[in-house]
Amino acid sequence: QVQLVESGGGLVQPGGSLRLSCLTSGFAFSLTGMGWYRQAPGKQRELVADITRSGKGTYVDSVKGRFTISRDNAKKTVYLQLNSLNPEDTAVYYCSILGGNYWGPGTQVTVSS
Repeated sequence: QVQLVESGGGLVQPGGSLRLSCLTSGFAFSLTGMGWYRQAPGKQRELVADITRSGKGTYVDSVKGRFTISRDNAKKTVYLQLNSLNPEDTAVYYCSILGGNYWGPGTQVTVSS
């Protein structure tokens, strides 16, 4: 079965950085587009970045130039590098299969001084 396990979140000061990882199993990862989503308290879950199976990334405007999505097909893992974090980035971050409905437990990112 499909499994997605996010990690790498934490508490960071404004301007700081984190690298999130999502280890996957149960599907053909190298043939699958992946996405990173986030859900802030009281808000709907939003797609912040996605990556095609060939490695092309796209981003929501609010994170362009600050976040970078990447993938390692050999490790069946997708990453999200978060730089220049601000309090508005505070959320639970999830990875998922694009067009799918599979979710892991997520990883909490809190940006606060």
